[in-house]
Order: sequence, then structure tokens, then C-alpha cells
Amino acid sequence: MTIESKLKELAITLPPVGAPAAAYVRFVRTGNLVFLSGHIARRDGKPWAGKLGVDITTEEGKAAARAIAVDLMATLQAAAGELDRVKRIVKLLGLVNSGPAFTEHHLVIDGASQLLVEVFGDIGKHARSAFGVAQIPLGACVEIELIAEIE
Repeated sequence: MTIESKLKELAITLPPVGAPAAAYVRFVRTGNLVFLSGHIARRDGKPWAGKLGVDITTEEGKAAARAIAVDLMATLQAAAGELDRVKRIVKLLGLVNSGPAFTEHHLVIDGASQLLVEVFGDIGKHARSAFGVAQIPLGACVEIELIAEIE
């Protein structure tokens, strides 16, 4: 099964890749590795703002991370030409905009991790870090960056 057919089966349509918001590029390829810049959570085309543990629940944060994974796949497709060229999702770095008492950062970022494994299978299994931070650009609740190996 191709990645494209798996996305169709999951009713996922990859969005167009947007322009960077500042002085950086969406991805950099060096050798067989592709480094994707951080993508923030968006809902209805706007930053999905808020703090986990304050005004956003863990489940909402998980949904935000899943939405970011869709955006990351769109950027990865732009970098690789097609998603079937991906040999491995290597690593995710997840930043969670959270209140000081929040401790479920790993569960939030699972929203992205689970979708990547669902779409890519075993090659979607990756190393990961999840951090709580005081703020993310535009007040977004989650930001995730990705490293992948491609053919």
C-alpha cells in the first residue's frame, strides 16, 4: 500500500505548504536527511492558541499535535517529492505551551507520533523529545519539528 492510498483510507488531505513566517526555510536536506522546521498548531487557518493545563486539555493538545503531523507530512512531501520516498521518520521534537503544573507533554505529542506510525507503519516509529515551554510563537499550544531519512 502506498502512503498516498493510506492517507486516502484515513480521509487525510495534505494541505498546501505555506511560506515561512520569518527568515528561515521550511526544510533543509543534507545527504539523505531532511530537517523540517517547527510547525505550530493551527485550527481554521489560525494559530491554535492556548496553554495546556490552563485552558486546553491534554486531549485537545493531542488533537493539535495530530493536526501538526498532517502539516509536517505536507512539508515532507514537498521536500521528498513523494512520501513513498521516506525511508524512516527519525525524530520528532515537540514543544508544548503549558502551565507550570502540567506534566503530560508526552501524551500531547503522542497525537503526532501515533498518526505518523499509522500512516508510515514501522518506518514511522521514531525517537522523540517533548518539552514544556512558557510560550510558543503566536501563542500556539504546540509546535513540532521533524527529521526524516529519504531515498
